[in-house]
Amino acid sequence: MPLWLSEDDVASLVTPGEAVPVIEGCFRRMAAGQVELMPRRRFRVDDGYFAVMAATDRGLGVAGLKSYTVVGGRLQFVVCLFSLVDGSLTALIAADRLGQVRTGAASGVAAKHLARRGAASLGLIGAGLQAETQLAAIRAAVPSIERVVVSSRTAERATAFSTEHGAEVAESPADAGACDIVVTATTSRDPVLRGDWLHEGALVCAIGANDPAARELDTQVLARAALVCCDSLEDARLESGDLIEPVAAGQLDWLEVQELHQIVCGELPGRQSDGDIVVFKSNGIAPWDVAIGDAVLRRARERGVGTLLDA
Repeated sequence: MPLWLSEDDVASLVTPGEAVPVIEGCFRRMAAGQVELMPRRRFRVDDGYFAVMAATDRGLGVAGLKSYTVVGGRLQFVVCLFSLVDGSLTALIAADRLGQVRTGAASGVAAKHLARRGAASLGLIGAGLQAETQLAAIRAAVPSIERVVVSSRTAERATAFSTEHGAEVAESPADAGACDIVVTATTSRDPVLRGDWLHEGALVCAIGANDPAARELDTQVLARAALVCCDSLEDARLESGDLIEPVAAGQLDWLEVQELHQIVCGELPGRQSDGDIVVFKSNGIAPWDVAIGDAVLRRARERGVGTLLDA
């Protein structure tokens, strides 16, 4: 019988730091050719859209999909997992927290492999739930982080975030943009990070915009980058406004954009020097949902968490 896991169940079963090796393993299986993905597709509905994305992971023996609705500004997520051994439905998982955790973990993997040696400061542009998991995962992946600076359009939110997570409130977004690792985690459709704010050696993790008409990075960020990588080129060509617009303008070529799994497995070298500026453009892909969903399901079975459903 399939297992139902609620948002509270998920929160009790995995932390962003624990998810980092899970997502790193996913990248390694992608590099080994064990993973196939279907990019996100959005279907327009009144006052919103319905989205679906899917993947198979032969290394785990699991297939799955994430679907969600955005209607009237409200979101509802679910991940469905299937066994590749017998085709059975194994789990239905509420996936709001799950998505936050796996997105944070992917940036943790990027930071582990692409941050400059001794990176000590992390700047967050955005102070919502995504920023929380970004911070937790990157702290776990890069133990040298000592200073965290947070910037938000809402001063009260930045103050609350800083109090809860031991961060400093930025006087301006440029303060966050001057850190060793810079994360953009916003809902903005216009750039929130300028390339002239970046110091040499910075790693930028742009995770907020996954719409071809939305950008968090200005063109100068890409112009200064010695390395640009993404989670999936197939998906990036459809969703990454941060890359699509510079490519269309002749400022970037898709042939220059690497995939993070190529760097994780050592197929490509990644950062060449401590002074390089590196960009990781993250849209969020279904293999991560399958991988973290499978890890959460295994823990739930071990700990007796969740509700069995008749099927």
